[in-house]
Amino acid sequence: MQLNESNKAIRGALTAATCSLLGLPQAGVAADNPWSVDTTILYYQENDGRVQALEPVISATRDMGGDRFFNTKLVVDVLTGASPNGAAPSDQVQTFTRPSGSGDYTTSAGNIPLDDTFRDTRGALSAGWQQPISHDTRINLGGNVSAEHDYASLGVNGAIARDFNDKNTTLSAGLALSEDVINPEGGIPTEFAAMVPAGDTLPRASSDDTKSLIDLLVGVTQVINRRTLMQFNYSMTQSDGYHTDPYKILSVVDGVTGRPNQYVYEKRPDSRTRNSVFWQTKYHLTRDVIDFSYRYFWDDWDISSHTVDLRYRWQFRDQHYLEPHVRYYQQSAADFYRHSLVSGAALPDYASADYRLAEFTGMTLGLKYGITRHNDDELSMRFEVYQQPGETHPSDAIGVQRDYNMYPDLTAYIVQFSYAFR
Repeated sequence: MQLNESNKAIRGALTAATCSLLGLPQAGVAADNPWSVDTTILYYQENDGRVQALEPVISATRDMGGDRFFNTKLVVDVLTGASPNGAAPSDQVQTFTRPSGSGDYTTSAGNIPLDDTFRDTRGALSAGWQQPISHDTRINLGGNVSAEHDYASLGVNGAIARDFNDKNTTLSAGLALSEDVINPEGGIPTEFAAMVPAGDTLPRASSDDTKSLIDLLVGVTQVINRRTLMQFNYSMTQSDGYHTDPYKILSVVDGVTGRPNQYVYEKRPDSRTRNSVFWQTKYHLTRDVIDFSYRYFWDDWDISSHTVDLRYRWQFRDQHYLEPHVRYYQQSAADFYRHSLVSGAALPDYASADYRLAEFTGMTLGLKYGITRHNDDELSMRFEVYQQPGETHPSDAIGVQRDYNMYPDLTAYIVQFSYAFR
């Protein structure tokens, strides 16, 4: 089956998704205009003075001729604000030692405890090289490095893609290896050790620790008919090493009143295996495009999730489009998630009160407006609202805990400006 222009347009969009997953640059840059550059700046803001992020991104791909491409990407994240420290709300003022041990901060009665020391700047740089090794097969090799004040990561990756059936079917596979070094402020806390007052010697196991990751991805992209494309992917990540968040704690509360009498540092397993399957379909109407995807995730921490994503690109004028976006996410809790521990009870093997490991749902509503030009330049603006409710009054809440919101509901706003040019 030969692809007409509509088929090519849709297939190009799905190929972009495959390339993004595998780290493969896209073909098709004009030989007389070899650089393709994408620039983006994103602003993220959570409610109640929590996390704020400003993220500029620039990526560039150069056509080297002969279906060979070089691509590079630079990302900078500037993060500020406050983040839940894991402690449960109480009817009393609570005082916590800062991670450095040099000071403390307090939380008012009834409020979710927030650590206002959340400050970071991260830089990440990646590069890749793609070239054909036969008429229907191409490979990509790349590497990446990122660093922030308490975390560093170094990785390499490789991918291969092969076309079949008059280029209507593409099989792809990718492998990535990375090594991370965690060097938190104040050092690595001793797991389940009690927090001590500011100025005392902190219970620390070491100054730093490491984590290694192996990522595997296999997938297929298929032209179904002149209007429809589908993509299927399976990915697996195996990580070993330090998985605990050194800045998260748990409240140890009285079994009757629910009031805390101490705080301990969390403990997570030292390995994790994550799996996911992903299905995406793009359907090309006369002018518009419907983009639907579903992802199922599961791991050996007993977390599973469902993600449904729908976009509709409405080409209301020749060079102008609107793209509404709806995304729904549902997650189950990790088997070691605890909102608090009970004083005098035996400690579990692992425990964390990090709300990101809890059971919750998330809903994103957004709208993107874009302007395209005849030379393929594009300017776009995106605004989205994200809401994440969880179980605010769990059945196992104790004493005064029943009077307060035990889950830090989240509302976040995202604004993004992008400009792509050749």
